[in-house]
Amino acid sequence: MNYSELNLDENLQKGLGEAGYVVCTPVQEQVISNSLDGSDLYVQSQTGTGKTAAYLVSIMQELLAFKGGEENSTAKTALVLVPTRELAVQVEEEAGKLGKFTGLKCASFFGGVSYEKQLANLKNGVDIIIGTPGRIIDLAESKQMDLSAVAFLSIDEADRMFDMGFYPDLRKLINFLPEPEKRQTMLFSATLNTYVKNLAYEYTKDAKEITIEAENITVDEIDQELIHVSSDDKIRLLVGIIQRENPESLIIFCNTKKMCEVLSKRLEINGIKSEFIIGDLPQSKRLKIMDSFKAGKISCLVATDVAARGIDVNDLAMVVNFDLPNEAENYVHRIGRTARAGKSGKAYTFCSEQDVYSLAPIERYIEKQIPSRVAVEEDFGEDLSRDKWIRVGNWRDGGDDRRSSRNDEKSFRDGRRHGRDERRRREKDRRDRRRNRGELNKFRNANVGQTDSDELEKLSAMTSEERFAYYREKYAHSIVSPEEKSGSTKKSKNQRNPEKSCAQKNGGKNKRRSAHVTQNPPKNQRGAVPEKKTQGSEKKLGFFGKLKALFGKK
Repeated sequence: MNYSELNLDENLQKGLGEAGYVVCTPVQEQVISNSLDGSDLYVQSQTGTGKTAAYLVSIMQELLAFKGGEENSTAKTALVLVPTRELAVQVEEEAGKLGKFTGLKCASFFGGVSYEKQLANLKNGVDIIIGTPGRIIDLAESKQMDLSAVAFLSIDEADRMFDMGFYPDLRKLINFLPEPEKRQTMLFSATLNTYVKNLAYEYTKDAKEITIEAENITVDEIDQELIHVSSDDKIRLLVGIIQRENPESLIIFCNTKKMCEVLSKRLEINGIKSEFIIGDLPQSKRLKIMDSFKAGKISCLVATDVAARGIDVNDLAMVVNFDLPNEAENYVHRIGRTARAGKSGKAYTFCSEQDVYSLAPIERYIEKQIPSRVAVEEDFGEDLSRDKWIRVGNWRDGGDDRRSSRNDEKSFRDGRRHGRDERRRREKDRRDRRRNRGELNKFRNANVGQTDSDELEKLSAMTSEERFAYYREKYAHSIVSPEEKSGSTKKSKNQRNPEKSCAQKNGGKNKRRSAHVTQNPPKNQRGAVPEKKTQGSEKKLGFFGKLKALFGKK
C-alpha cells in the first residue's frame, strides 16, 4: 500500500513525500490502519522495519484531526517514550521531517544535558513530547511538565526498556498520565516477553495485537560470516579486515565500556580513525560523535549494546561483532544496523575461546547456522598497538561532568587519589576503634558501678554512717590493691581479711587504720627488722580510709 492511498492530512502527506516515504512497510500499514479509530495497540516487529514512522504518522494524523475538529476546547499532547538518548534525538529528527508542514511542535527531553533549553521548549508549547523515562519523571515531579493532557502514549523499544531496568520508572511515570480509558496507548517491541505483556495488559484497554512475522529473524540481505580466532589475535584480524575491505561506514560492537575505549584507541594507533560511544560519555559528546558518524566525518564507530537500538544510519556498510553478545537477541539488533530498508550489508562475528559458549544460543534463536570458517594468516594485519599499554578514563555512572580530555585525565588522577585517601581513612578508623575500645575498658575498670541520678537522690537522704556502709557493701568486691595492680600475687593473712587485722591491731576497737596492710616487713642487709613507725608517723590510707575521710570521719 502507498501512503497516497491513506486518508491522511494533506500537510502530513506533503511531509511524507519530501522525506521519501512512498510505500508503506507491513508494520506501517497495519499500525496506521488500526490506530486511526483510537484503539490501543501492542505491536511486535523486528528492528529496522519502520516502526518509528508508523507511530509518528498515526499520532500526527490524530492530533491534526483533533485540532481541526469542533471539540478543540482543551489542548491535547502526545508522549513518546524511548530507552536511550540517541533514540530520542533520532525520533525528534524524524518527527521534524514528517511534520515539517503540519505546524506541530516536537521536542526531546533526556538526561545529561542542561534543563534550560528543555524548559524553554515546554514554555513555548510542545505537541509531541519525546524523551527517556528518567528526565520525563524529573520534569513531571518538579511540576515543569504537565502530563495530564496526554491523549496519546507510545512506548518504543519496550523490551529494551526492561533490559535497561526502566520497568519501575515506566510504572511510576504512567501514574502521571490520564486513565487508560482517556488516552490511546501503543507499545512497540522487537521481542515478546512477560514484562511487555504485563505492561500491555495493565495499562491498555482491549489492545489490538499486531505481529509482523518474518521468514527469517535476520534478513537475507545481510551477508553473515563467523570467524574462529583466538582472543589475542582479534585486533590483528580486525585491522586486516578493515584494511582489506575499507568499508565506507562501520560499527564495531563490544560487550564492555572499557573494551570499547581500548579498541578505539588501538585502532587509532593502527592509523584507523575511530570514535567510541558508551553510556557514560557526556551527552553533548555522544551527540557530536553521532552527528559526525552520520555525516561521514567518522567512518568507524566502536559501541556497546546501549547504541544497538539507538543508531539509525543510512547505508551502513558493515557491522563487526568483536565480542559475541551475551544475549542472543542482541545479535539480531546489532547486525540489524546494516541492510536496512532492503539494502545489503556485511556482518562479521569474531568467535574466540571466550565467546564460543554464546554461539549455540544465538544460532538457536535465529534458527540457522551462521556460515563460519577459521582465520588464516592472510586475514590478519599488523597490530602496531600490540605492545602498547592503553590508558582508559575513569568512567562512572552519570559521567556528564567530563568536559574535555584535560578534565578526563584529572578525573582519572582524582579517582586514584580518592582510592588511596579512602584506604587511609578506613585504616585510621580501625585504629581509632581499637584505641577507643581500650580506653573504654580502662574507664569501666576504674569506674565500677557509676552512680546514677536515682542513686544520688537515695544517698542524699542518708547519714554519713549509712552512706559509708552502703559504699562498703557495694564496692567491696571491686577493690584492687596496689600490689595486685603492680603484679604481686602473694597475699598475707591480713590482706585477705583487712577488717579483722585492723580490729586486732587496735585492741578490738572499731577504729580502722587502712584497708591495705603491707606484707611481712623485709629484713635489712644485716638481717635486722626495721623499726616500726611511731603512732605519730604518717599513715597510708586505703580505699575505706579515703571514704571515711571523705565523709568527715577521723
